[in-house]
Amino acid sequence: MAEIRLWNTKTKRKDPLEPTVTPGKVSMYVCGPTVYDRAHMGNARPAIVFDVLARLLRHVYGPDNVRYVRNLTDVDDKIIRRAEESGRAIDEITEETIRWYHEDMAALGVLPPDEEPRATQYIAQMIAMIERLIASGHAYAAEGHVLFSVESYAEYGALSGRSVDDMIAGARVEVAPYKKNPMDFVLWKPSEPDLPGWDSPWGRGRPGWHIECSAMSEALLGESFDIHGGGNDLMFPHHENEIAQSRCAHPGSDFARIWMHNEMLQVEGKKMSKSLGNFFTVRDLLNRYSAHPYHIPNMGPAIRLRFLQTSYRDTIDITDYSIEQAAVWLGRAYAALDDEKELWDEQVNDILRGSDFIAALADDLNTHLAVTKLQDQIKRTFQRTQAVPIGSGENIYKTAELDEDERNQQRLKAMLQFLGFNLSGLRQFHHQSRQDDLKRAVSTRVEALIQALLQERQKARQNKDFARADQLRDGFKEAGLVVTDTPTGPEWAMGADFDPEKLEALK
Repeated sequence: MAEIRLWNTKTKRKDPLEPTVTPGKVSMYVCGPTVYDRAHMGNARPAIVFDVLARLLRHVYGPDNVRYVRNLTDVDDKIIRRAEESGRAIDEITEETIRWYHEDMAALGVLPPDEEPRATQYIAQMIAMIERLIASGHAYAAEGHVLFSVESYAEYGALSGRSVDDMIAGARVEVAPYKKNPMDFVLWKPSEPDLPGWDSPWGRGRPGWHIECSAMSEALLGESFDIHGGGNDLMFPHHENEIAQSRCAHPGSDFARIWMHNEMLQVEGKKMSKSLGNFFTVRDLLNRYSAHPYHIPNMGPAIRLRFLQTSYRDTIDITDYSIEQAAVWLGRAYAALDDEKELWDEQVNDILRGSDFIAALADDLNTHLAVTKLQDQIKRTFQRTQAVPIGSGENIYKTAELDEDERNQQRLKAMLQFLGFNLSGLRQFHHQSRQDDLKRAVSTRVEALIQALLQERQKARQNKDFARADQLRDGFKEAGLVVTDTPTGPEWAMGADFDPEKLEALK
């Protein structure tokens, strides 16, 4: 069994994953989206990161021994404001947004988690936890609100490495007369009759943001679990507050043993923000590429690969070029495959077990290294199985032994599937990758064929074999090869629809 080591934000080191709550079984909770609008590119990163981690956990521990929970926040002031602005019902907005989220994540190859709780389904559990916190002196009721007392938890700030005094000095906190300490945060707030609300011991109201994750993780994973994940923008205050309220509600519990935080992203070298005009939703990007010159109906796999090319703890820069180059790599992978038949999960696990590919992922989910190994496998498989004709009719690459070809095919399929790529879905990238590859490698792969055909055309003209010369001229045009006759001889360039396979028929 591969040893998985993960960077633990809490301990500031790579810690071995040692499931001890239930030996041999791994539990993971990841903060999901607040459902009031389309998922943006920043939302996509944790979804992809922890999807790959879940796949790794299932490989190492078995699918029946992994429980992955990702929540949906469907009660929040942002949702209420969106309803007021649009004049639409809150339920209508949240249902539509959840459907959008599922569609967009599926386009990126993200599998559904094992559990996807909605905050509104766990109000009773939140109220019960708040009551425990009040009873133990960690929370207090004031003017229809219930607030957590940060001074009651001595380790507050340990995750993010901040002291309470520093937080008060540097944070924008809500000033309210009913707060004992400016850093105290809301567990429950009152609701007006026209706003969403539930009956509680403190009057009709709704939960604060942080309490939902503590209540839902407790209900589904227990007082302690193995991994808690999310973007590093959630480290403070959200995750800091989760720890405080959960550990105070359950003295002696660890709550989450390993905390993982993915870094943020940039767009064309700048932080993504609406003010800079570089704020994109996942759907924005998918729609943009559906109108691509080569008409790529779902650029989702290329976006996924672009995210995986950078390790999750590093800032990633999303550019048009980087996504298009990811598409090229996926097209090369498709070109290297003999068929689109996918492997069974058991086959994937058997092929990759003990491999350096799995070792890379087990070392703090190093997707950068794993993708590098995938690219090496694409090159190896393509070179051994793809024979490229040249003018003499010989092949650049000698035919490899069949058994080694099969092993290369199996390894490539297994690595692609493990990282979340549907093999048949890679077909759409083939044309773009072929153009890129030919432009990069024309001198070694097809120039000999082109030069041989051009020389034959010249000889046909000299011999007044105009039928053959015209056949070659028409064949060049059909193959997308642009030929220009000059005083010093013919010059050629590849058109947008260049297809070297059509040149072979002219030999």
